[in-house]
Amino acid sequence: MANDSSGRIVAGLREWIAGAAPGARLPATRALVAEYGASPVTVQKALRALAAQGLVESRPGVGTFVRAAPLARPHDHGWQTAALGAPRARVPQVSAALRTVPNDVVALHAGYPDRDLLPERLVRAAFARAARGGAAVSRPPAAGLPDLQAWFAAELGAAAPPGAAPPGPGDVVVLPGSQSGLSTAFRALVGAGRPLLLESPTYWGAILAAAQSGVEVVPVPSGPHGPDPEEVDRAFARTGARAFYAQPAFANPTGAHWAPDLADRVLAAARRHGAFVIEDDWAHDLAIDADAIPLAARDEDGHVVHLRSLTKSVSPAVRVAGLTARGPARDRILAAAQAESLYVSAVLQAVALDVVTQPAWRTHLRGLRRHLAARRDLLVAALREHAPEAHVAAVPRGGLNLWVRLPDTVDLAALVADCAAAGVAVAPGDEWFPAEPTGPYLRLNYAGPNPGGFAEGARAIGAALARQR
Repeated sequence: MANDSSGRIVAGLREWIAGAAPGARLPATRALVAEYGASPVTVQKALRALAAQGLVESRPGVGTFVRAAPLARPHDHGWQTAALGAPRARVPQVSAALRTVPNDVVALHAGYPDRDLLPERLVRAAFARAARGGAAVSRPPAAGLPDLQAWFAAELGAAAPPGAAPPGPGDVVVLPGSQSGLSTAFRALVGAGRPLLLESPTYWGAILAAAQSGVEVVPVPSGPHGPDPEEVDRAFARTGARAFYAQPAFANPTGAHWAPDLADRVLAAARRHGAFVIEDDWAHDLAIDADAIPLAARDEDGHVVHLRSLTKSVSPAVRVAGLTARGPARDRILAAAQAESLYVSAVLQAVALDVVTQPAWRTHLRGLRRHLAARRDLLVAALREHAPEAHVAAVPRGGLNLWVRLPDTVDLAALVADCAAAGVAVAPGDEWFPAEPTGPYLRLNYAGPNPGGFAEGARAIGAALARQR
């Protein structure tokens, strides 16, 4: 009975404290005894519970007062990522971002753009033409259709500085999507049991590909502007790693877009150590406020292996990616790719090539940039209004996602469950870390369906945070 009374007093005082100013004096013990019909011992027990929760402070001989709230500042423990390395036993599961939810759920968790943002008319017409052509009954070359190889090479060459030697069509290997490309590159360029540098946090699919390839993951701390080049250099020197997986343009999940100086310094570190940078240019076509300038465009010596997928910009049904590598690395990658899938469907390659060579493709990309900007800004504004404790680490200049930092004390699993109960699906940030998470995060997709539900989603996040507070 005493425990019930104590809990009732705690609940009542928490409500009183919520409306009181910092430093306000709580009612005296005698007044609380009279109000709740409890003994002085029970009242003191309730006050000790509130003190343990950091809500009040006792001043002997004076009274009990509402504790002034400290300035909330997320702690930065990212340096420990490099010091500790990756736990060997961690095997990631398939991401929550692939979870299918009912149509009436506000879906902020997914990793793909809404159907309304895709060039559906171009894709349907391309499939119709491919079905009537020879691609429907032919086996393509192992490295890909020559015209599609040439398109990937020309796209990368267009970003090269004046005087630089552009890649040729023969440097390109067409693969069935970027996930296959990552697994292939990790096996061919690193190998089981050998170290691979990975940004932390980074794309969950890269973490999964690394685990399945058997490489030894070496996490390098990275933030909203990218990794510290000196940390990358130290990691190469300390581990003898032969490759660094990175996303210089609109990284998933952080949205980081590398500055030119940072890109040059990372490339210089790879050259010094005779290593590769495996560049995942997944969001090349998803720019908003800045263009994606591939790191590979500034490299002529074969240190950068460039992977560009069309799955998110053309259609999830068109799983086609181009991997550009120079020298023997390209031959090893092709051999590893053939061992896994022999070749990519000629129909899918023909569809991809058809779409990206139509004049309307460029028009679509210009419209896509405007739509992504509007949706991004709408979700950022909704969070700032309804969930101000959910801090957007940096407003991304492209891509599909916001990387949201939550207060240090948040129970992330409970918050995700609370949001789900309110009809809002969010992706917990834990699965984007190759080692232990450095804090509680959410990855929220602003390119998903129903942007009109962003305010509802933000309110659900804010209410979940308030319940924990």
